[in-house]
Formats: sequence, C-alpha cells, structure tokens
Amino acid sequence: MKTVALIVAAGRGTRLGAEIPKQYIELNGPCALRRSVDLFLSIPAVSGVVCVIHPDDRDRYDAAVQGIEKTALLAPVNGGVTRAVSVRNGLEALVSGAPDAVLIHDAARPFMPSRVIDAVIAALRTGRAVCAGLPVVDALWDAPDGVALRSVSRDGLWRAQTPQGFHFQSILAAHRAHAGAGADDVAVAREAGMEVQFVIGSEAGYKITTADDLERALSETSDR
Repeated sequence: MKTVALIVAAGRGTRLGAEIPKQYIELNGPCALRRSVDLFLSIPAVSGVVCVIHPDDRDRYDAAVQGIEKTALLAPVNGGVTRAVSVRNGLEALVSGAPDAVLIHDAARPFMPSRVIDAVIAALRTGRAVCAGLPVVDALWDAPDGVALRSVSRDGLWRAQTPQGFHFQSILAAHRAHAGAGADDVAVAREAGMEVQFVIGSEAGYKITTADDLERALSETSDR
C-alpha cells in the first residue's frame, strides 16, 4: 500500500498570538513543521511527504526543511482560505503520483508517537478512513457563559487528533464534493458517507494552539 503523508501547515496560528506562524517557531531546535516532517519520513511505510503551506511562508518553509533529502520530501503546495481548501489543494497535487492511502496531519502536532502512525496505517488495510484520537475521560458540563447548567454524558465521545488516514481516491472525491469549511477531514469524510474508525492516539500528540501549549513544547524539548 503506497502511503503518502500530507502535512497541513498553511494556518496563521492567530490564537497563539506569536510574531510568526506557530509551525515555524523553533522548539529548542527544529520547529514544529520540521519535527513533523522528520517524524513521517522516519516511518518505513510512508513513501513520501508533502507540506501545504501559506504562500507568504515559502522562505520560512525552505529554511525549516533545509538539509532534508528531497526525493522523499515532495514540493510544497500552497494552501487556501480554509483548512478544507488547503487539504484539497494538497490532495490534488498528489493525483499524478496515485498513492493508495494518505495520512493527513497537522504540522502543529509534532510529537505524535510513531506507534500511533503505524496503527493508523495498519487500520487502513481493512477500512477506508481512520482517525487517531482519545476517548473523553473528564466530566463534561454544558456551561453557557461559564456557568454550569447540566452534565453531559461522555459515553462514546472521542477527542480527534491527527494523523487522519484515508484511502486516497475516497478522500479526494469527498473533498471535491465538499463546499464548506469542515473542522477536520473526518467531518469531510462523514459528509460523504464514509465510515471512520478511531484508533488510540496519544496525549503526546497534542496540538500547539495556545501559549500554554507552546510553553509545554519548549519544556519538553529543552533536554532533547
């Protein structure tokens, strides 16, 4: 099964409030994007990696991936106005290479263990769509304006992570038919009627979104 990783890195990271997009902030060495690229290039079952970037970030991207063997790292693709458009642009760029499967991953999740990626790939041998994630274990409350009103059952609820893996032609068709701004690729796949299987992810695969997340990432890389 020919598998390619599509790393989404076109966002601006406005919630973090940093001077540059979060995927390019150095984490005591390589930035999140470089760490994500290196992670997927280290997976034997992944034959290639392509990044979707913001057009204004080409210089930052080139600096981040400097020194990587370019045969496995494919040319970057420009993203669009939404994540869904960015992913579709990336998928379209892969059509000529005709992979069997694609792993769609957020560049801002640079610490996902390789065993999770392997589990997603393994599940794709029997299913068309797979998502790494974690079952919700905390108590949930409906709390408009920060005031607790009623508890919400957590039974069957999962926190979606990435990578999210798909049979390539299936997710390509789903994105071509999708006209909205799906929160993630599971949403696009479900809109197209695809069944999506969850596999256990990892707390290490958190997404760098807030200042606290960045502080955690800097702490965790300080001795690496």
